[in-house]
Amino acid sequence: MCLFSIGIFFGLLPLGLSQFPRACANSDSLLKKECCPPWPGDGSPCGELSGRGSCSDILLSDAPLGPQFPFSGVDDREDWPAVFYNRTCQCTGNFMGFNCGDCKFNFAGPNCTQRKAQVRRDIFRISAREKFQFLAYLNLAKHTTSRDFVIATGTYAQMNNGSTPMFRDINVYDLFVWMHYYVSRDTLLGGTSVWRDIDFAHEAPGFLPWHRLFLLMWEHEIQKLTGNENFTIPYWDWRDAQGCDICTDEIMGGRHPSNPNILSPASFFSSWQVICSRSEEYNSRQELCNGTNEGPILRNPGNHDKGRTPRLPSSADVEFCLSLTQYEAGTMDKMANFSFRNTLEGFADPSTAISNVSQSSLHNALHIYMNGSMSEVQGSANDPIFILHHAFVDSIFEQWLRRHRPLREVYPAANAPIGHNRESYMVPFIPLYRNGEFFISSIELGYDYEYLTNPANPFQNFFLPYLEQARQIWPWLVGAAVVGAIIMLIVGIIVLRCRKKRRISEETQPLLMESEDYQHMTYQSHV
Repeated sequence: MCLFSIGIFFGLLPLGLSQFPRACANSDSLLKKECCPPWPGDGSPCGELSGRGSCSDILLSDAPLGPQFPFSGVDDREDWPAVFYNRTCQCTGNFMGFNCGDCKFNFAGPNCTQRKAQVRRDIFRISAREKFQFLAYLNLAKHTTSRDFVIATGTYAQMNNGSTPMFRDINVYDLFVWMHYYVSRDTLLGGTSVWRDIDFAHEAPGFLPWHRLFLLMWEHEIQKLTGNENFTIPYWDWRDAQGCDICTDEIMGGRHPSNPNILSPASFFSSWQVICSRSEEYNSRQELCNGTNEGPILRNPGNHDKGRTPRLPSSADVEFCLSLTQYEAGTMDKMANFSFRNTLEGFADPSTAISNVSQSSLHNALHIYMNGSMSEVQGSANDPIFILHHAFVDSIFEQWLRRHRPLREVYPAANAPIGHNRESYMVPFIPLYRNGEFFISSIELGYDYEYLTNPANPFQNFFLPYLEQARQIWPWLVGAAVVGAIIMLIVGIIVLRCRKKRRISEETQPLLMESEDYQHMTYQSHV
């Protein structure tokens, strides 16, 4: 079936969960500050008649914040989502969603009673059919308007405090691009003034939990869009990569033959248009990104600033990062030392864990290396490589959780930058989720990674660091094995020849000596 036919068919299906629910994007809901849509299954708000949930007041955390954001009451994302809504659906049991109409990530079935256990796999280890299906699903999401969600095109103040709603339709893929923009955009202070040192999903403890939820929700949307409940996001294992080996027309798009900054016309993604990539224009106009098309995906891997990112991450970088015992440390921002989060994010040296913002390593290195749409934070999700990259980053986070087994209390409860405390709700998700809820193993969220699945051998975790080190030196080990085999072969030939000569000599000479005299005999050469 062609992609166009697939798009028409699946475009008729309802979608799932994310930013502003369409049912709440109206003046009545904004003025009442209530977002409790009915669940279609019984027609009651939040499915209350079926015991799925209830419309409840939002309980905001009052834990102190770090000093990085010196304002109050100037940004719609402060105390999310209280500026827009202070009552939302509180779901019970295994239900979730803006109207409690969905199952939690680790459950399925009509009553959300069936446990899920899915495995995300390496993009190079899935079949050709699965690879094509993944690309087709991406394309479908890019060309299907979300039925349940819209994006905000203005601030709450620009909406006249809710009396003049400013929302717009968006396709499923771009919905998530906009969310990544919105969570990391600058604060508009009026006139031409902006505050840049703010980010609700990066440069602080929430970086890993936020992107974990982001991927789960994106995966969930694709499952609902396509009806394929078994779909999982693939990942790109970029350790020790010598280049962008996924940048081919068969996978994520090769280089254009005449313009190295855009994608090959043979790629799935050559016709895609990006959104939310002009942050300086929005800032100068004191406006939000409105989701309009802004040109093709830009990508020129390897032609980046080598002074900032001299190489792609190695297995040794990842292993050192995993050895760090502290999830967060110090100022809990990009200046933090000996922080697993800051080192994995790429603001600290991957061999010392000391902050070095002039360099970009690990997670950040891949973004810089792509040298295009991926390299600008707010618009980076425009490039679908973002998904494969962050899935692998999430797998490293998962390795750290399994190796160190931290309690949820290890995640900072207070004094983190705005939006990053443990009990802060993550911007801009509706339904609501707190940072600390995703500081848990992926197994508890219904998914695993192929290379992390626990084999029968219980000593896997013990030997894993040594296996990682062996991976780095395997060419030397193979070379040594080959040389050793050659030496053993030569030695074996020499020994066999000596034994043959000795046997011939003993067979042709008479036995002149008794056995007790043989052991005292010295060997002599005869001329």
